Amino acid sequence: MTTKADLDLAQRLADAAGQAILPFFRARFDVETKDDMSPVTQADRAAEAAMRAILEKERPHDGIIGEEYGAEREDAGRVWVLDPIDGTRSFIAGRPIFGTLVALMQEGWPTIGIIDQPITRERWCGMAGQPSLLNKQPIHTRPCRALDQAILASTGPQYFPGSTGEHFSILAGQCRDTIWGGDCYNYALLASGHIDIVVESGLKLYDIAALVPVVEGAGGHMCDWQGNPLDRDSKGDVVAMGDLARMDDILEALAHGHEGH
Repeated sequence: MTTKADLDLAQRLADAAGQAILPFFRARFDVETKDDMSPVTQADRAAEAAMRAILEKERPHDGIIGEEYGAEREDAGRVWVLDPIDGTRSFIAGRPIFGTLVALMQEGWPTIGIIDQPITRERWCGMAGQPSLLNKQPIHTRPCRALDQAILASTGPQYFPGSTGEHFSILAGQCRDTIWGGDCYNYALLASGHIDIVVESGLKLYDIAALVPVVEGAGGHMCDWQGNPLDRDSKGDVVAMGDLARMDDILEALAHGHEGH
């Protein structure tokens, strides 16, 4: 069972990450390239280390899955999923649209999610069965009467390899506008009623887990490209929508690209 104590701990983890990140923002720091060609900085590692130290002390039996330092006890019933800086490229460029992601998964399902932007001091919190909050104030997604009125967001076209790019293009062609860049910040803006749809491909668990409670607690919905709910085994092709009434339209557009292959 998820409790307020779990949510309080998640917020303290985000606090610790933010304190580790702040000294590096728009400062000089080392950037390395990982095996998957993604960048990593001292700030990523310092923030995840700060969060893991708290969990190892206070929840030694819970599992941990983090982007930078891997998995500990990942088969536990309760697993904390950490992405210290989601949007490292934006962070390196000095753009405050990255975020720290903290999630608690129970029996493979995300039940708590935090999207924290330490520079702008915005924090979105989601917890299963509770309304999502931005800086302690309730938020809600907005209605979208048709795809031709929708704002669609995604991190970048380079993240749609192979035929997935065609799938996305068909959907984008039916939407009013498409914006690029933003990583987890797009999902936060969707939860707050500023964006209608976010579609991405090839995400990892630490990219996804924290987003689901925030979006769904604000009245939105998240699923994979086939409409299945997201859990620890999801492969990473993700759709978030503010208005569930558009789900069939979105999935049909994504599937139409698939039918051409």
